[in-house]
Amino acid sequence: MDKQELRERTWDGLEESGDARFPFPPHGRIPNFAGADEAAARLAELDVWQAADAVKANPDSPQRPVRRRALEAGKTVYMAVPRLRDEKCFLELDPDCIDDYDTATTISGSSELGVQVGPDEMECIDFIVSGSVVVDDRGARIGKGEGYSDLEFALLREVGLVDASTAVATTVHEIQVADGPLPTSAHDVPMDYVMTPERTVETSGENVRPAGIDWETLDEEKIAEIPVLRERRP
Repeated sequence: MDKQELRERTWDGLEESGDARFPFPPHGRIPNFAGADEAAARLAELDVWQAADAVKANPDSPQRPVRRRALEAGKTVYMAVPRLRDEKCFLELDPDCIDDYDTATTISGSSELGVQVGPDEMECIDFIVSGSVVVDDRGARIGKGEGYSDLEFALLREVGLVDASTAVATTVHEIQVADGPLPTSAHDVPMDYVMTPERTVETSGENVRPAGIDWETLDEEKIAEIPVLRERRP
């Protein structure tokens, strides 16, 4: 199956099993799932998570418990502005400046309580949390198909805020873990850890991370729409 067929099968599986959670339907998004809190708790047990001071996280519902745990542990959380549409293309959530973590970890609340920053204003990232539709035990990941998660990593790598050793993890339902290897592209960012409500998977790490932005894969329209790309285009 190609990537879209794998997405559709996974979304269908979550819906048919009753393990999908709000927002509905799970299709077309990073799907929320029963047990997201338990998967986040497993993630918080990792030594590399506990040692992290700054975390970059996706804004989707299933990773909201991860973002809350990060703030509660005193970690700075960075979230990308949707589609990287602004010059200051990340939101910084500083736990010392936020009283309401419940609100801050929602999409609307992060915009209200976070501070927009550009890459030159950010701390180095110690840990990355990605949302996924499908993953495998090698660490290959398929998102919802827009490519922004991988582009955000490439941008952070380009400006020196992450490197080859930065830990990357995702939290998913068991239904989202594929039985066999997934198709991947050169710009895909592999996961070091896959956390489900039932288990912790430390992946084999066979895939190589992108070293920066692959300009040849970006069309002119996308570059024109993203200020930070326009500024850094060679």
